[in-house]
Amino acid sequence: MPRESGRKVVATNRKARHDYHIIDTWEAGLVLMGTEVKSLREGHISLGEGFCHFDRGELWLEAVNIPEYSQGSWTNHPSKRKRKLLLHREELIKIEHKVNESGLTVVPVQVYFDNGRAKVEIALARGKKDYDKRQALREAQDKREALREMRARNRR
Repeated sequence: MPRESGRKVVATNRKARHDYHIIDTWEAGLVLMGTEVKSLREGHISLGEGFCHFDRGELWLEAVNIPEYSQGSWTNHPSKRKRKLLLHREELIKIEHKVNESGLTVVPVQVYFDNGRAKVEIALARGKKDYDKRQALREAQDKREALREMRARNRR
């Protein structure tokens, strides 16, 4: 069987970019069971309410739903179990210090396969206030309207 090459995006957490100011991002490996990998390859995952936390110096991904594999049997995985993230020790220490000192949080942004290995893009983020969210929506709407107006003028 030929090995996969390149990057295949499985899921993106669009809600994270709406609810948080993204400060920094990292690529982390993901410890999965066999049926979880098969379910991911079918594109079944929900990142919406997912978050990361530290436990005894290790980073864990929680509240991410990977549904059971349809062809699995008694070997199927629990769909909402916590999953360990794989990062270098220096990266873990750096992230943990930033989370502890300044009230930031770590959220999953994207899940993808990179050369056949499951990866998670995690982000160090600060929560947005409601007025920040409204401001971002207003800016996006203004930008769309300006583009629409320019397109209409170019047609004439």
